[in-house]
Amino acid sequence: MKVGTTSRRPPDAVAHDATPGGLSTSATEVEEPTLGSLPVGARLVLRCRADWRAATVAAFEPERVVLNVASPTGHAYRVRRPHDSPLAFDGGIPVLGAGCWRAGLARYDVRW
Repeated sequence: MKVGTTSRRPPDAVAHDATPGGLSTSATEVEEPTLGSLPVGARLVLRCRADWRAATVAAFEPERVVLNVASPTGHAYRVRRPHDSPLAFDGGIPVLGAGCWRAGLARYDVRW
């Protein structure tokens, strides 16, 4: 194999202009947090019909996320929500639903 020592560009090489503002042309997009981005076992606050309840991510199905929801009566039930459901964060607490969750959080045990 023979290596050339010429410092000229080959005639078929195309020159590219630099982009204005720097070398990177990729946009830095911040993805909105969704329910599907939480890991199994993550805790969140979920908007139910009458109030807000504590929930845990239980499993992932092909189209939905399964949540275990704590009921004020001491039981738990499961609900399924789409992967792309948008989450809001109140500090470090993920919140699924719209509104003020602190005022309507379900009371689980009045003795505490």
